[in-house]
Amino acid sequence: MWAVSTVTMLVLAGILPDFQLQSADGDSATRIAVTAALGAGAFGLLSALVWPLLVRLLLLVPALVLGLLVFFLNGSLLIVALRLVPSGDSEAAPETAVIVAAVMSAVASATGAALAVRDDDAYRRRLYRLADRRRRALPPGPSSPGTVFIQLDGVGHDVLLAAVGKGLMPTVARWLGDHPDGAPDGAAPTHRLTPWRTDWSSQTGASQLGILHGSNHDVPAFRWYEKTGREVMVCNRPTSAAELQRRAVDRTGDGGLLSVDGASRGNLFSGGADEQALVLSIATKRRGRRNRSRAGYFAYFSDPANAVRTALSFIAEVGREIGQSARARARKVRPRVSRGGLYPFVRAFATVVERDVVVAAVMGDMFAGRTAVYADLVAYDEVAHHSGPCGRDAEKVLERLDPALALIEKVAEHAPRPYRIVVLSDHGQSPGETFRARYGLGLGDLVRAGCGLPVPRRARRTHSGAEARAAVRAALRRPVEEGGEQHRPARRSSEPIVLASGNLGLVSFPDVPHRMTREEIDARHPALLTTLANHPGVGFLLVRSEQYGGLVLGAYGAEIPLDRLDENPGPLEVFGPGAADAVRRTHSFPNTADIMVNSCYDPADGEVLAFEEQIGSHGGLGGAQGRPFLLSPLAFSAPVGDGEDLVGAEHIHRVLRRWLRESNGPQVPLTPSQDQRAA
Repeated sequence: MWAVSTVTMLVLAGILPDFQLQSADGDSATRIAVTAALGAGAFGLLSALVWPLLVRLLLLVPALVLGLLVFFLNGSLLIVALRLVPSGDSEAAPETAVIVAAVMSAVASATGAALAVRDDDAYRRRLYRLADRRRRALPPGPSSPGTVFIQLDGVGHDVLLAAVGKGLMPTVARWLGDHPDGAPDGAAPTHRLTPWRTDWSSQTGASQLGILHGSNHDVPAFRWYEKTGREVMVCNRPTSAAELQRRAVDRTGDGGLLSVDGASRGNLFSGGADEQALVLSIATKRRGRRNRSRAGYFAYFSDPANAVRTALSFIAEVGREIGQSARARARKVRPRVSRGGLYPFVRAFATVVERDVVVAAVMGDMFAGRTAVYADLVAYDEVAHHSGPCGRDAEKVLERLDPALALIEKVAEHAPRPYRIVVLSDHGQSPGETFRARYGLGLGDLVRAGCGLPVPRRARRTHSGAEARAAVRAALRRPVEEGGEQHRPARRSSEPIVLASGNLGLVSFPDVPHRMTREEIDARHPALLTTLANHPGVGFLLVRSEQYGGLVLGAYGAEIPLDRLDENPGPLEVFGPGAADAVRRTHSFPNTADIMVNSCYDPADGEVLAFEEQIGSHGGLGGAQGRPFLLSPLAFSAPVGDGEDLVGAEHIHRVLRRWLRESNGPQVPLTPSQDQRAA
C-alpha cells in the first residue's frame, strides 16, 4: 500500500500544476521517487496517528459538517507531511492538497480491497484488535446480553419475504433458515418473523414514538392542525418531534425504551438514550454531553478513507438516481412523480451517508458494551416513495442494506458482551398513483370546491413527508421547517386547512375552537361531506356526530356509527380486520381533525391513492403500509401467543421492553397499567 501510494503521489505530481515534488531547478528521477516515498509514508503515519486525535477534537461538530471537514483536514495533513520531507522541495497549494489527499485515501482503500486486506479473515482480525483495545480501555462488560434494534424504515412484511425469496437478503434468509444455498452446516433458524399491524396513522412519527416511548396517543397523522395552539404539527419538524417526545414521556412516566444505558441512532426520537446521533428531537438543542454522539462519529471518521469512500458512493448514487429517473421518463413509466430538484442529493444522503454513519455508530455502541441500541435506516423508505415499493430501484436498496446487517452481526462476535439483534420496521408502503394524477385535482382543491370556494387553476404542490429529510436536518443540526405550509393560520380565517399524510387527509376549520360535528359542517357547507364521501378516490370519512358520537361516512349515503362498525363495517370492510378499532382509537384523540379522509383502496392490487406526491405511500389504512414486520431471535420469548395479533406501536414497545427485562433484568419500571399489559 505504501508503494501504491508513492506511485499515486508521483502521478498526481505530474498531472496537477500546483503540486510538485522537485525543486524549480529540477531533480533526478531517483530523488523525486525518494521524495514521493517519504511524503507518502509521512502522510500514512500522520493519518494513522494524528488523524484520530483531530477527530476527537471535533466531535461536537454536526455529522454532515464533520464529513465535509474531513477533506480539508486530510489536505492539511498532506501539507504537513510534505513539510516533513527532508528535501524541502515538495509543496502543494491548499486546494490541490485537498484533492491529492482525497485521491490517495481512495486509492489506499481500493488497494486494501484488491490485496484482500479486508477479506473475511483479515476483517475478523481487525475486529479482534478493535475489541481488544476496547477491553483494555474499559472495565469488563456485563455478561448479560445486550440488544440491538435495527429499524428498516418502510419495509413491509411481504416486501421482506419477497426480497429473501429473490436472494437479495442472504443474511436475513440465513437467520430464517431459508438461505438459497441451504442453511450452512445444517444450521437451524435463529430468528422468527412476525407481522404486526400499525395504527391508523401508519407512519414513522406515530410508530416510532409508540415503539420508543410507549405512547403515540394523540398523533392522528404525519401532520395535523392543533386548534388549542393554532399550529400545524409535523412529525419530522424538530420542534414538533421534541414536543411529541415530551408529551409521551409525561403520559407514560418514564424516559423511554433506551433509558438504561441506551443509544439512539438516526431516529426521530431519543427513546431516553444517553448517547444520540442524528436524532431529530434534539436537533434544536444546544450541543452537549448527551447529544454529541462521540462513539458514533469517532467510529466512522477515525478512518479518513471512510469519508472518501462515502463521498464517492454519494456521487455515484446521485448519478444513479439521475439515470434511473431519466430512464423512467424515457420509457413513460406510470405511475411516476417528479424526482428532480434536491431529491437526488436527499436520496444519496439516505442511502449512503446516513447508512454508513448510523452503522458505524452502532458498531461503536456494541464495542462500548451498551445495553440497548436502536437505529433507523431510512434508505428503502426514501427510494420507495419516489420509485415505488416493489420496483427494481427499491430492491437494489434492500440488497445494499443486507451487508449492513451482516456487518453488525459480525461485530457482535467481538463485542465485550453477547448481543441479540432484532430487526423490525415501523410501517410498510402501499403502491399507487397520486390522487392528483388520477383526477386532475388535489384533495385541497376538492375540499375548496365542496365548500363553494374558488379553486386556483394552479394548485400548490403537496409536500412529501419522506423521513430522509428529517435525517438531513438532524445531520446539519438546523431546525429547517417545511416550506410552504401554513403553520399559524390567520386568527379569523374561515377557510379550511387541508393536510396530507400519505393516503390520509385531514380537514380542519381554524376559526372554530372545537372539533366540529357533522351537523355543524353540514350547516356551514351543505355540499362538503357529500362531495367528499361520494368521490371515487375517497374510501371513507370520519367525523364527529352530535347524535352518534363518531360516524363513518361512505359513498351512496353510507353512515355507520362507530359503535356499530363490528356488526356493519360498511366502507371499512375492504380495509380488513382491525380497521374499525384503529378508527375508533383515532376518534378518541383530542386533536383529531374535523374531517378525516382516507383514500380508496383496491385489494386486488393493493393500491391506494396518495394525497402527497408519492407513488409509494403510507400514513393511512389500506394495503401493505399497515403490515410491517418484527424479526426477533428465538432466544427471546414469542412476541404474542398462538392466535393473538400484534397490533399497534405501543404493543411493540411492551414486547421490546419485556425482551430487555428477559436479557438484563428489570429496566426502567413500567407504569402499573403498562406492567399489567406487558405481563
